[in-house]
Amino acid sequence: MVRKKNQSKLSSNIRHLITKINPKSPISEQFRTVRTNMQFSSVDNDLKSFLVTSSGPAEGKSSTTANLAIVYAQQGKRVLLIDADLRKPTMHYTFRLDNLRGLSNVLVGEVTLEEAVNRTDIDTLDVMTCGPIPPNPSELLGSRKMETLLREAKLSYDLVVFDTPPVLAVTDAQILANLVDGSVLVVRSGSTEIEPAQKAKEALAPAKAKLLGVVLNDREKKASNYYYYYGTN
Repeated sequence: MVRKKNQSKLSSNIRHLITKINPKSPISEQFRTVRTNMQFSSVDNDLKSFLVTSSGPAEGKSSTTANLAIVYAQQGKRVLLIDADLRKPTMHYTFRLDNLRGLSNVLVGEVTLEEAVNRTDIDTLDVMTCGPIPPNPSELLGSRKMETLLREAKLSYDLVVFDTPPVLAVTDAQILANLVDGSVLVVRSGSTEIEPAQKAKEALAPAKAKLLGVVLNDREKKASNYYYYYGTN
C-alpha cells in the first residue's frame, strides 16, 4: 500500500512538469507569461534569486516553482532550483531524484554546494533537493551558511529559485525573503480565501526582497487550467 501511494505521488508530480512535457501547451505559455512579467517587475534590478511560497498547503506552490525554473532554463539561463521546504519537501519526487543529500547537508557543513547539486535532463537546470529533514529548519535557513550558499550559487548560476513552505504556517519563507531578490506568492482559484492571501502578502511585505507578484492557478477556462500573473505594486 505504501509503495502504491508513493508511486501515485511520483506520477502526479511528474505530470505537473507541463512545461517540460508539453512546452507548446497553453499552460506552458502562461508560465512564460509569468516569467516575462517577473522580469518587468524587476526591471531596475537584476533578478538573480527568488522564492515561491503560498499562504497554505495544496495551492500549487511546488509545481509552480518547478515549472518557473524550467521556463527560465528554456530561456537559456543557467538555473539552480533549491528545495528549501525542509519540512515537507517534494522536488526529489518531481524530478525523480534521491534525497540522501541536499540543502540540509550543505547547511550543516557535510557536503559542498557542488556535491549536493543534481543534474537534470533539462539543459541548464540543476536541482538541489532538501536532504534529510532537520529538527531546526528555520535556524538553518537563517544561518550564515545559507547566506554563503546563496552567494556561491549566484557565482555559478544566472538564477537561483527556492521552493519554500507556506508563509502562514512557519517563518521559513520570511527568513529567506530577506536573502533573495524577490518573492512570488501562489494562490489557488476557488480554494485560497481572501483573508489568508492578504495575510500572506502582509507577512512578506517587511522582508527585504520585493514581492514580485501573485500567481493565480487552476483558473478554469474552456476546461483547461490556466495560470495568471498579477503584479502587486
